[in-house]
Amino acid sequence: MEDKNQIGISHMQKGNYEEAIKCFHDAIEENPDDPIGYINFGTVLASAGEEEKALHFFKKAIELDNNAATAYYGIGSVYYKRQQFAQAKDMFEQAIQKGLNDGDAFFMLGMSLMHLEAPRLALPYLQRAVELNEQDTEAIFQLGLCLAQLEFVDEAMNYFQKTIQLDSRHADAYYNLGVIYAYKDDIKTAMEMFTTALQIQPDHLLAGYGKKMMEKALGKRVGDSHCSNKNRLF
Repeated sequence: MEDKNQIGISHMQKGNYEEAIKCFHDAIEENPDDPIGYINFGTVLASAGEEEKALHFFKKAIELDNNAATAYYGIGSVYYKRQQFAQAKDMFEQAIQKGLNDGDAFFMLGMSLMHLEAPRLALPYLQRAVELNEQDTEAIFQLGLCLAQLEFVDEAMNYFQKTIQLDSRHADAYYNLGVIYAYKDDIKTAMEMFTTALQIQPDHLLAGYGKKMMEKALGKRVGDSHCSNKNRLF
């Protein structure tokens, strides 16, 4: 007989939350001392927007097994969604300490630290997330942003370029490349990057502003070939 948890996970992946809840409820009834049923129940409740109830089930799983790493991750995800980033950080740290060697856990810990304006602390976790999943476009992009904030401009450029290799319609990656090219005083390439960002996302306000700045810079250079000021958007 197929495991109720496995059937429930299958339903959850298809978006059949009611069926998933029934399966996880049955799994808990059959094995009330097994934390996995509670973790799965919490996960489906969180996906359905029932965050308070989800927290109850994750905490119950931890009562049963203090080392239930995915329960800490689940609590962290709820806190992150609520923008309680300090609490989220603590939970993701616990999840990793308890053995959750998963790209998403490192990514979410890194992102929590970025929201707490601690890019230097976030950097190793975002790097680890990318190591564990080299095709994770968002992790690669966020690593680029983190490096840019730390003023590792060339390294940041490398990750923004990797982002658009994976997703050619990533407007924010083009925008950030435009910022870097402007910083490097390559006005023409910066203009191309901002223009591409706007073609992908016409309402990208920052790219629109960047393009106007580059147009002014190009106009000034035509009028004054001796202009040596760097046009920076930072």
